[in-house]
Amino acid sequence: MSSNSAAGLGVLEAGGGTEDIQAKDNKVVHPWENLQNLGRNKRHVLTRGEGVYVYDSDGKRYIDGPAGMWCVNVGYGRREIADAVAKQLFEMPYDSPWSFTNIPAAQLAERLTALTPGDLNHVIFTTSGSLSVDSALRFVMFYNAILGRPEKRHIISRQDAYHGSTYLSASCGGKERDKTYQVFETDFIHHLPSPNPYRRPEGMSVEAFCDEKAADLENKILELGPETVAAFIAEPILASGGVIVPPTGYQKKCLEICRRHDVLYISDEVVTAFGRCGHIFASEAVFDIVPDIITTAKGISSGYVPLGAVFISDRLIKEASAAGSSHSVFANGFTYSGHPASCAAGLATLDIIEREGILEHVRDITPYFQERWQELRDIPLVGDVRGVGLMACVECTIDSDSEDALKLDYEIGNRIDQHCQELGLILRPMINMCIVSPPCTITREQIDEMVRILRMGIEKTMEDMRRDGRFKR
Repeated sequence: MSSNSAAGLGVLEAGGGTEDIQAKDNKVVHPWENLQNLGRNKRHVLTRGEGVYVYDSDGKRYIDGPAGMWCVNVGYGRREIADAVAKQLFEMPYDSPWSFTNIPAAQLAERLTALTPGDLNHVIFTTSGSLSVDSALRFVMFYNAILGRPEKRHIISRQDAYHGSTYLSASCGGKERDKTYQVFETDFIHHLPSPNPYRRPEGMSVEAFCDEKAADLENKILELGPETVAAFIAEPILASGGVIVPPTGYQKKCLEICRRHDVLYISDEVVTAFGRCGHIFASEAVFDIVPDIITTAKGISSGYVPLGAVFISDRLIKEASAAGSSHSVFANGFTYSGHPASCAAGLATLDIIEREGILEHVRDITPYFQERWQELRDIPLVGDVRGVGLMACVECTIDSDSEDALKLDYEIGNRIDQHCQELGLILRPMINMCIVSPPCTITREQIDEMVRILRMGIEKTMEDMRRDGRFKR
């Protein structure tokens, strides 16, 4: 038995074998669960991780292509983070954020606000990206209400956007299939067409498309009336929508439009912050914007424990403070806001990023990473390859009039995912899109291994489709 297998079995001994754990897991309703599968799921049981790799209960090793869920930025097996959390749990495991503070929360706030762009020097700690977005939107509503303009409450988002799973943050989401059988806010939340250059009209230049998508924002503000529009919320890269990379300059054009009409700009950096694009924050360093608010989570603790944060500009805080009174409190917060153990993990994560030069490593390796993914364009099944930093998406397409296109797209994605898992690579399949965002410590050799396996997975799927007579190229 390999040492990896032994390690996996050792973890399972206390809770039963693999099949027993899988059976117990069917009591869990996982995110985006198809309830018809409950009781019949047999998910892989992951037992350990090291670097960019995770291992299942049979000892099989996989490259973790999505870094968990865009979050394990400094990789697995970081004893330093675990020790920091354990030490904090022994010393002071919890304090009420309503009445007290703690050392890690204060220290993390100081370090992070020293790294934010512009005057974003105030932070609200949360436990997730969803709650960061929700808190940012609630602050915007509070800000305008306390300034005496409660009618200024409309929020503009985009199709293909993802902003979270609370009622308010999910309402800002623009992924149509996420809204099936759900009820969302539609009175004051609006969605612009997706800024996806791959879907631009035939014959239109990328530059003209950029101008058109920016004009979509200004036209919507004017349609609603600038006096009613509170904020535009935008991921710099639409991550869960398929790593959609808007045209160069799009973000800056949108910021200028917001400034012109007194509309706040919320940059949703839940995915793009903390190294994913080679910087702690990508808004200014990569996309040349200084927003009014930045939302984060995921890589802030490298996913080791739940933690999120909202960064708000001094201007907004000062204006709200000046307009308020001793009774005008911002009634927003959570039992675990600024949790000491979570903030200790955040501090340890920052230490690793800085000490090991991970940001510099990402900036150095990104051109190689993106070049290797672009090589997959030569596969007939591949329609588009796109990405920024250590984020990439390979979109596969089949032109078929003989069956439901969406059903076929799902089958393509599921088959590629299955083949890649068998070969040792975890993807994030999104219908017909293969998404990766590996730990920021990944090496060139590991990138080569990822690309090799994905190529094989796509080619095996193409062979499957040819055998079925559904792919003739």
